[in-house]
Amino acid sequence: QIQLAESGGGLVQPGGSLRLSCAVVGRNIAGQAWWRQAPGKGTELVAEFTRGNKINYADSVRGRFTISRDNANNNLYLQMNSLKPEDTAVYYCYAQSWENGADFWGKGTLVTVSS
Repeated sequence: QIQLAESGGGLVQPGGSLRLSCAVVGRNIAGQAWWRQAPGKGTELVAEFTRGNKINYADSVRGRFTISRDNANNNLYLQMNSLKPEDTAVYYCYAQSWENGADFWGKGTLVTVSS
């Protein structure tokens, strides 16, 4: 029903920047978010648009990351600046359906921050 496809990951040096993109196919989206999973760790909510269209950031990325959305097609973006090694993770695009509350995930894009 809803399909998500991330792109933009790669290898960057500490202090560098990346912009992640999530192409969205589908409608009736209640909320959208970027999650990440570092090696050997659980998933972490990085940034989100809530159902009320409010923006929340994890404390660890506030001031460095910016989430945005193209309202014409629901494509989602994450601008990441001042990257740190601890930002290394697989980043996942997420969307929730208004119809049944189902969760949809992209396959993920790997971000590696290393010298």
